Amino acid sequence: MKHLFPIAAALLLGCQTALAAPPIGSQAPGFSLPDANGKTVSLDQFKGKVVVLEWNNPGCPYVKKHYESGNMQKTQAAARRDGVVWLSINSGGAGQQGHMNGAQAKAFVAGQKAQPSAYLLDAQGVAGKRYGAVTTPHMYVIDKAGKLVYAGGIDDKATANKADIPGARNHVLAALGELKAGKAVSVATSRPYGCSVKYAGG
Repeated sequence: MKHLFPIAAALLLGCQTALAAPPIGSQAPGFSLPDANGKTVSLDQFKGKVVVLEWNNPGCPYVKKHYESGNMQKTQAAARRDGVVWLSINSGGAGQQGHMNGAQAKAFVAGQKAQPSAYLLDAQGVAGKRYGAVTTPHMYVIDKAGKLVYAGGIDDKATANKADIPGARNHVLAALGELKAGKAVSVATSRPYGCSVKYAGG
């Protein structure tokens, strides 16, 4: 697995240059997407709240690392206890690995005991491309003013090994803690790691 990450990182470099991510400190791009129940969810409806965006692909080994270990669920739960809105987004296109319909998304959330505020389906990749999401997971934190304050990996251990989680710095929880304390986010960007987002036509 040690040899896979440099290869994956090299492959993703092309995706990162093709998908322009909004700069830190800029207004977070808006979107409206159906959730797993078919209800439309818009970023605008969470004005005045801190929001976390998590790009998700259940079949990705890096996503499995954080869900099978319970790390993602613990991070979701900690965020939501503080009133943070957590939106999991699946930008896998139809026919691509990881793509799910609403029923499959609901089964995933229930099976993993996940705790997002909503699981959103972005089969056309509209939201993913607006944010420049290139990996699963790829994490973003939006502050109460609607500004993007963090973008990157969930932590600083870029592997698919669950054993690396205890010694990792959870960038998302750190950013949320700093926001809660009224501080600037000290690590505002990091290199995202994981599987490439399987956009439609990709």
